[in-house]
Amino acid sequence: MTAKPAYSLLLAIFITSACSLAYEVLLIRLFSIIQWHHFAYLIISLALLGYGVSGVFLAFNRERLKAVYPRAIYANLVLFALSVPGCFWIAQQIPFNSVQILWSIQQFWFMCAIYVLLALPFFFAANVIGLTFYQYRQDASLIYAADLCGAGIGSLGIIIGLFVLLPGKILFVLAGSGLAAAMLVMAFAFRGAFGKTSLRLTLFMLVAISSFGLLSGMPLTISPYKDLSQLLRIPGTRIVEQHSSPLGLLSVVESSQMPLRHAPGLSLNADTEPPPQLGVFTDADAMSAITQYDGNPETIRYLDQTTSALPYHLQKLRSVLILGAGTGSDVLQARYHEIAHIDAVELNPQTVDLVKEKYAGFAGQLYDPAHVTVHIAEARGFVATSKEQFDLIAISLLDGFGASAAGLYALSETYLYTEQAIAEYLRHLKPGGYLSLTRWIKVPPRDLPKLIATVKKVLDNAKVNNPELTVVLIRSWQTGTLLVKNGAFSGAEIAALKRFCEERSFDTDYYPGINEADINRFNIMQEPYYYQAATALLGEQGENFIADYKFNIEPSTDDRPYFFHFFKWRTLPEILSLLGQGGISLLESGYLLLLIGLVQAGIASVLLIVVPLGLWKRKLGIAAGSRQHLRILLYFSCLGLAFLLIEIAFIQKFILIMHHPLYAITGVVSTFLLSAGIGSHYSKKLSEGNDKSMIIRPVAAISLLSTLYILGFEEIINFLLQMSDLTKIISCAGLIAPLGFCMGMPFPMGIASLSRTSPELIPWAWGVNGCASVISAILATLIAMQFGFSVLVFMALGLYGLAAFSFPSSDSAG
Repeated sequence: MTAKPAYSLLLAIFITSACSLAYEVLLIRLFSIIQWHHFAYLIISLALLGYGVSGVFLAFNRERLKAVYPRAIYANLVLFALSVPGCFWIAQQIPFNSVQILWSIQQFWFMCAIYVLLALPFFFAANVIGLTFYQYRQDASLIYAADLCGAGIGSLGIIIGLFVLLPGKILFVLAGSGLAAAMLVMAFAFRGAFGKTSLRLTLFMLVAISSFGLLSGMPLTISPYKDLSQLLRIPGTRIVEQHSSPLGLLSVVESSQMPLRHAPGLSLNADTEPPPQLGVFTDADAMSAITQYDGNPETIRYLDQTTSALPYHLQKLRSVLILGAGTGSDVLQARYHEIAHIDAVELNPQTVDLVKEKYAGFAGQLYDPAHVTVHIAEARGFVATSKEQFDLIAISLLDGFGASAAGLYALSETYLYTEQAIAEYLRHLKPGGYLSLTRWIKVPPRDLPKLIATVKKVLDNAKVNNPELTVVLIRSWQTGTLLVKNGAFSGAEIAALKRFCEERSFDTDYYPGINEADINRFNIMQEPYYYQAATALLGEQGENFIADYKFNIEPSTDDRPYFFHFFKWRTLPEILSLLGQGGISLLESGYLLLLIGLVQAGIASVLLIVVPLGLWKRKLGIAAGSRQHLRILLYFSCLGLAFLLIEIAFIQKFILIMHHPLYAITGVVSTFLLSAGIGSHYSKKLSEGNDKSMIIRPVAAISLLSTLYILGFEEIINFLLQMSDLTKIISCAGLIAPLGFCMGMPFPMGIASLSRTSPELIPWAWGVNGCASVISAILATLIAMQFGFSVLVFMALGLYGLAAFSFPSSDSAG
């Protein structure tokens, strides 16, 4: 029997797993910066196929690698460390343009090349773990525990790292950590297998990589189609500073020759222009501006020439809540209108620091506590816990126009625009108060009709009489503002609205009693699309309009929070026929790329798992006439699918409790992985038998806990929302840990069973699990978008049940 793995080897696996998960998260951040986040998601899913490739590679070479195990582990650790920055650097040299991927075959091959490059680090990391499973198969629970706990710490570490270092530098920190793991293996786990020369060479590489990375870091080649790249083409513009966090890379830009002018939707009648501004970009996109303010209201009068200024002209407002305050344009607008009490909520503390500290003098002390109360919080969570009511709650343009218009946010979940969120905002309005929602204008309309449909559904649920009397909609050439009143709009307010729009050449698309003579007058469209949508959705034909509309404008909910998912299959042929005529803006490319990713992951999994199974059974270690491999395939596929389906669903559910997406992702993932690691270690006690009964207990516990949480989630949310932040975090960890503990057991129990019945199939089972996890990451989003997170969880429970049925025990061998 092989000796137990040394603690230094387990520590090396811990470090490798931590670095691998951190690298996965880092790639999401890096590709969100240089491309767009939807492409980042696709890249990560396909790059993780490195785990599947590793399984097949180890299955075919298991005995050869086992004979040189110490050197094989060392070589893969060093290759992992070098490939983390190396492969990303090479990938950046490939002239890939994600905007053209849907119609250019050349870009498809470029993307495939990037997949291969990014898969390599995962391949080397998976080799370390998978080969160790085979070498020390009797201690699979201990090895899997080190793997999961390492991943849990890695998920915490990368979040902290992104606050401290720029993403390009963290690549080298991960490379250095990989080399440190290699030194652990050399110096302690297998001391006699390596000479001093190898140790010195590894130490030299560690010092060189760490020094270079911390001094300079990896330069990022940003897509020329992103807003920041476009702006930097203007002579005299430059980036003056950058700040990193998990919420985004902030870049501050100034122009010495041509003044920046950022005023979305500014009236074409405006007789004033913005004062000097500094551009602020998040992930090289979604520009906002810090405006120079000297205290003279006349210098910011341009803000009264935008659609979002409408509520200030309908009645005297005293208290305003601005959600997503950012660099402060909406706050400045409220200051211009002499609002006595302004609450500003912003998620990113680094954005607040720019306005409140670094550029406070330039911005005229905009966030001075004497004028504004700033809350660093997630908008939905802040409103849910607030005891105040307001005259106005405003949400304006929280995304960039280019990405929004191109459908690049289709995969983004947001709880700002769900039915439950709109209901929460309306409950926090004073009698006669307004909810103001400003969005980009798109043709055909998508965002604003979906918001109108959501508002109508909320008002109907609240039994509001005549909801059509509580809504108005106006638009400029670029932006539209939807106002919802806590009460019916009066004749005086309608008259004020008409004056406001007439003076600024804004179009009135809906107000109570509107007639067709008042529409489509200034910013003329081929058809009065917004008027048609608003009148239909607020009238008796709303359901029919939604069903017949060419885009998905059904209200999003907390269970399906994909507000930007507008795709409808029946519209695709028409859109594709218009691609040569400029129809790309109608294509919800993010959703389609996700589908392409699922197809590619499926094809890759067939090539990696099914083809070797059909052609090289003997080489894999499968005896002639045996059907045991089918159970193994089903068991480990179900586990790979189910684990991520539940994890992703609970991340989304717990955002509502923890409010901050960063806290939810970090807390849920790390708690799941750490508790699963503990469960894996404990599972050895349950694995002493070798029959199906031992898998029943953890699967039954997973099913019971998941069902209780999903069915009782509204009660859990309502209870925890009243607690302090610390109590919420502790409570969420307490809820997740028992579930994670049980979810950590089935995989090592399956490996333990294989070690007794078919040890030669352990590497292949490792690859099957990896491929299934890749498919699961994509499939989870598609299922959630279509059916909701509750369906996602119950589907995962069905997969766990199927896994229990197919458990590869000795009594089922043959």
